[in-house]
Amino acid sequence: MTEFAIPAPAQPSLAIAGSDARFPVRRIFCVGRNYADHAREMGHDPDREPPFFFTKPGDAVIGDGAEIAYPPQTENLHHEAELVVAIGTGGRDIAAADALSHVWGYGAGNDLTRRDMQNKAKEMRRPWDMSKGFDRSAPCGALYAVAEHGHPPGTARITCTVDGAVTQESTLDQMIWPVADVIAYLSGLVELQPGDLIMTGTPAGVGPIAKGQACTVAIDGLGAVTTTLI
Repeated sequence: MTEFAIPAPAQPSLAIAGSDARFPVRRIFCVGRNYADHAREMGHDPDREPPFFFTKPGDAVIGDGAEIAYPPQTENLHHEAELVVAIGTGGRDIAAADALSHVWGYGAGNDLTRRDMQNKAKEMRRPWDMSKGFDRSAPCGALYAVAEHGHPPGTARITCTVDGAVTQESTLDQMIWPVADVIAYLSGLVELQPGDLIMTGTPAGVGPIAKGQACTVAIDGLGAVTTTLI
């Protein structure tokens, strides 16, 4: 048994739909600008260029129903509704044709973003890690195992509501890079491992969440995740 000099950190994990077991979270990779309409609203060309990625710490993940304090150092916190892919079988240089066999399950997620901090970092040509990878910045609902529920169809709707008002609405087939291609490309950059999560990008309509508001991301067949700012 390994002896640590300080108490070992708790293992981040997510609920699993229909099970008392939990899914251990290792790393969180996020795909930027993976919906054409969102690329346009952010002022970018939506042509199909190679995907790019940023990360969040594994312990940034929080589950459905969480109440969180409004994050520090921002006055413009944004929601970003996303399909979350949970990796069950790792690998390097995975072929797109084989990529979906590496998926353990899927869920609904929210890529919380300190937009003002991100915009300032972009203007100064500095990394914008802290605008994305802050504490409790990765709400995610229960995961739905592929073995029981299959892969979500491209026609599945993804929506975001803030206090019940719809702010984002699209379908999964509007992703520029579908899940299999994202996994294949990412596995050429890093060796994927069981427990990795991939947040696959957000459609148009990203916008602010104010203190006291509740934000819900839902995907057909994959449940929802609600986060309340206090």
